Amino acid sequence: MASEALYINDRITIAGWELTEQFVLAGGPGGQNVNKVATAVQLFFSLQNSPSLNERVKANAARLAGRRLSKDGVLMIESSRFRSQDRNREDARERLKELILEAAAPPPPPRRKTKPTKGSIERRLKEKSGRSEVKKMRGKPGGD
Repeated sequence: MASEALYINDRITIAGWELTEQFVLAGGPGGQNVNKVATAVQLFFSLQNSPSLNERVKANAARLAGRRLSKDGVLMIESSRFRSQDRNREDARERLKELILEAAAPPPPPRRKTKPTKGSIERRLKEKSGRSEVKKMRGKPGGD
């Protein structure tokens, strides 16, 4: 279990008991150390059962998490970028923080409908008639 709380912003703080960490063997560079020491971290966070997040943030986070979210609503973030366990642990917590911050962002303002200006409508129609004239000139001449 992760002991300290994860501070997201001034409104959201995830308690330490909500986060579970599991350390596993990591691949990649590291020599013999990679075969002996479990440096990669898997951070588990029960997104659906968390009292720290409101429903809108939970829904947005579930959409952003994609395949990292299990059917039970548990989010798993795996980090094996670094050779040390502590840095991987910090990296996983930082990635969880970024995901929740993105989910907590306010929705974009609604799109406002606009009308084309009178000048742009006239220019478009003038260009259309010009193209029409060019295409008429390509035809066979009408002999009288």
